Order: sequence, then C-alpha cells, then structure tokens
Amino acid sequence: MYEQGGLEKVMKTMLPIARSDIHVHLTKEDIETLFGEGYKLTYLRELTIPGNFACAETVEVVGPKGSIKGAVVVAPARKYTQVEVSFTNAEVLGIDPPLRESGDIEGTPGCTLIGTGGRRLVLKKGVIAALRHIHMHTNDAQEFGVVNGQRVKIRVPGDRGLVFENVIVRVADNFALEMHIDMDEGRAAGVVDFQLVELIK
Repeated sequence: MYEQGGLEKVMKTMLPIARSDIHVHLTKEDIETLFGEGYKLTYLRELTIPGNFACAETVEVVGPKGSIKGAVVVAPARKYTQVEVSFTNAEVLGIDPPLRESGDIEGTPGCTLIGTGGRRLVLKKGVIAALRHIHMHTNDAQEFGVVNGQRVKIRVPGDRGLVFENVIVRVADNFALEMHIDMDEGRAAGVVDFQLVELIK
C-alpha cells in the first residue's frame, strides 16, 4: 500500500527474546552486608541495558520452605533490593510472590539472602515474579509503533510456539531491544535465547 506522496512506512515486527533466571538487585548497603565493607562487585557479562551487568557473585535465597543457591547478582547497585523469581522458584522457596514490574516492591513478601562467609540479609519485602516485558530504545519504539507502558502480544514460533499476552513495553534512551521472560515461560514455549519473535499489536 502507498501513502500520498510516497511509500507507506513499514513497521518492524521482529525482535529478540531471552530468558531470565532467578537473580537479585542490591543496594550498596546490602552489597556490603552480604559481601563485606567496601566490596566491589565483579563484572561477568554485559546485559541488554547498557551499564548493567551480571556479576560473578551469587547469593543463596532462603524462604520458609527451602532455599536456592546460585542466584546471580545484577549490577550496578540500585536504590532498592529486589529478588526476581519464577513461580517454580517460588514453590521451592515457599513464597507467594505477586506479578510486578521491576521496582514495584511495596507489599511484596521478603526472604533471607546469604552471601560470602554465611553473611545474612533479612528482607521484609522485595520478592517478585517479574511481568513479561520488552526493553526498547526510543528509536525502536518509533519503528515498532508502540509507546512506553503499552501492552502487546508476542508470537513465539516453533513446535511449542504460543502467543504471550500482556507483554509490557518499556521505552528509554538507555535501553537496547530485547524481550524478557522467566525460565518457566521460556520452557513452556520452547524458547531459545536471542531467537526472534513477532510483536502483535
């Protein structure tokens, strides 16, 4: 189809997807509680959001029912401490986390984190199951024809392909294009990290 005066703009539809395992975001104070005074986190690998990286450091997450070792710490330090889990993780821990956007931790359950040398941090809140979402640079949002906070559908191809609904679009100048789901969702759809999926408005 054509617009008057030229070709109609073709909106982008394909984007990469990646699975996110249990991980934690920590404040500077909580980093020191778990790893020692003045401790500096160790870079392991870059993440989609520039300046954010997975660390070599891990913690054990302890709930009323059980614990999970090896939860990766994600840097840099934040203004709040948050533990992101799947519902399978939550069942192991004995915790009932709400579905929330990252940073929305008021009224959420807590847990205990164990760091180096058995150092413990008791959290009164901060455990969430993250809502599936897409990070987009502002240019990407224009190319896909979406806005920050919009909910879209994503079609995953393949033998176990399915359509994810209620996927939140997050737009910022420091984001790079990628959709994030947890390991439960990824297994259900047979997702391979960084494969391309289709955005449906």
